[in-house]
Amino acid sequence: MTGPFGKHTQVGFVGLGVMGSGMAHCLLRAGYALHVFARRDDAARPLVAAGATRAASLTDLARACPLVFLCLSDDAAVEEVLFGEGGLAPGLASGSCVVDTSTISATSARRFAERLAQRGVAFLDAPISGGQQGAESGTLACMVGGPAAAVAACRDVMSAFCKTITHVGASGAGQTVKSCNQVAVAGALLGVADAIALAKSQGVDPKVMRDVLLGGTARSFVLEKHGQRVIDGDFQPGFRARLMRKDLRIALATARSAGAQLQGAVLAEQLVGELCDGGRGELDWAALGALVQEKGKA
Repeated sequence: MTGPFGKHTQVGFVGLGVMGSGMAHCLLRAGYALHVFARRDDAARPLVAAGATRAASLTDLARACPLVFLCLSDDAAVEEVLFGEGGLAPGLASGSCVVDTSTISATSARRFAERLAQRGVAFLDAPISGGQQGAESGTLACMVGGPAAAVAACRDVMSAFCKTITHVGASGAGQTVKSCNQVAVAGALLGVADAIALAKSQGVDPKVMRDVLLGGTARSFVLEKHGQRVIDGDFQPGFRARLMRKDLRIALATARSAGAQLQGAVLAEQLVGELCDGGRGELDWAALGALVQEKGKA
């Protein structure tokens, strides 16, 4: 494949939502020649104002850029952007690389990699963790599945928005590790929410309880960040509940396909589903903690 990619590379970006726009701005600040595609003017306008070139079509972007990043909502969106009518695939030259930072299923990631490999194009499944703040500040963590040579070729460019980049295995492995991350943090939030409910039930200030736990073995990112959100009732996204439901469903489907039975993730998905079905899917997923409090009062 062409590479390593560097400051001379024309870089493409598709998916300028909450996470993608922050990552794209990081690439511009790092000095990369950035091409963006967006159907909505309001999504593209701030990046064009900051120096990006807006591509007229996905195919035009692919022809201009040997390295293209995606940050999209789900498997269907990634497939449409890659292989749909007017998609990226026909314009990608042999030796190009697509880095998909979306969270999708490992099965889809492997399938997309196989289809692009037939065109001589590398595909990395490279889901990210770190939220909107991490995207804007360039401190995301990225877990990458795919060929080692492609990971090495893309590492410098990815460092514009990632603090850590870990090659975790072959195609699909990045998505598997991201599912593990979502399962782990969902279980941790359930524990934090229960701890807050228990403290309140006994007349203990949950802020004091949280401070004590942060000094001991219960200390965690979830307790520090999401625990404070639950106590304060601050559920501005962040990472939306509907997206966490999608991620947990991916994790559960992945486990079932391999004959594994997850336990905590089943309950977490059920409760996040209640949030979404109750009209709170656009809130930060930490609102799961509020739902636990509500159930405790029932």
